[in-house]
Amino acid sequence: MILGALRQTGRLFALAVEVGRAIFKRPFQFREFIEQFWFIASVTILPGALVSIPFGAVIALQVGSLTQQLGAQSFTGGASVLAVVQQASPLIVALLIAGAGGSAICADLGSRAIREELDAMRVMGVSPVQRLVVPRVLAAMGVAVLLNGLVSVVGILGGYFFNVFLQDGTPGAYLSSFSALAQLPDLYISELKALVFGFIAGIVAAYRGLNPRGGPKGVGDAVNQSVVITFLLLFFVNMVMTGGYLQLVPPKGG
Repeated sequence: MILGALRQTGRLFALAVEVGRAIFKRPFQFREFIEQFWFIASVTILPGALVSIPFGAVIALQVGSLTQQLGAQSFTGGASVLAVVQQASPLIVALLIAGAGGSAICADLGSRAIREELDAMRVMGVSPVQRLVVPRVLAAMGVAVLLNGLVSVVGILGGYFFNVFLQDGTPGAYLSSFSALAQLPDLYISELKALVFGFIAGIVAAYRGLNPRGGPKGVGDAVNQSVVITFLLLFFVNMVMTGGYLQLVPPKGG
């Protein structure tokens, strides 16, 4: 079992390396990229905006309650915005990309695999990785970066509304604490996380889609496995990136 898991992990990393190399090969499937980008964006934009509102509200309410107990209400805005931008927004985007876009990618590639379309492509000298996987992975990465900005803005607005109107906060204190605590690298790490999470979601979905087992039922199992594996990897990578960022970038005013 352990050897099997290691073997699967090695194949996953091998696919990631192959995709990284194929990105720079020509011809680039631009039309396929646009179609996949539009599809992933269409199934994630509205859910992302709707999910970010309660996320921002819960964070604002929780942080606001904590700062009131500590007598530091003036820092509620900055603390809640940092939590949304650095942590909540990239994770929301990652879960949506993996759950909606990644599952669709896995199901599409899996159905092609059991119909032997991928084998036919290889016989004709066409690389399925360059033709099908690369545009989908790049589309997932592009949508993740753009969606992260949308989710951050909507989450911050939701937190602002709940802090000002439900916790009797003042708009001036909310905005001034944000400018006092936040810095530009916070936005950089948020977008970098979204980019990496999009890459991971696309690679895992493509790997499970290229290697289904047991016919149509195997495709359904592969979709479920891709989502679960992606979630586990995302939380682990988020922990590593957050720890590295906090070590390398000192807090503002620190």
